[in-house]
Parts: sequence; C-alpha cells; structure tokens
Amino acid sequence: MAYVISDSCVSCGTCAGECPVGAISAGASQYEIDANSCVDCGTCAGVCPTGAISQG
Repeated sequence: MAYVISDSCVSCGTCAGECPVGAISAGASQYEIDANSCVDCGTCAGVCPTGAISQG
C-alpha cells in the first residue's frame, strides 16, 4: 500500500528530494504521493519533519 501525506504537511519539499522513484510532487496545497509510482520504501516518512507521511 502506498504512503500518503496528511494535512500536517508544511510543503517543505524534503520528502520529494529523498524519494528514489520521484513519486512525490507539489500539489495545490501540500505535497502529494503518486500511489502508482510509490514503491513503499518509507524513505519519505523517515525524513518528514512533521510526521505527515504514513503508510496508507
């Protein structure tokens, strides 16, 4: 199951820079994870400073 970003996202972009497959991009109000590209590695969750990313 792909990771998801909650409303706790502050749009810092740290997760996007760390994603090895480029599945994270800036959305309208916060960053978003493309579920079809996500490989469930969890790297994004590990670097998120607000804990906004979890396995969906």
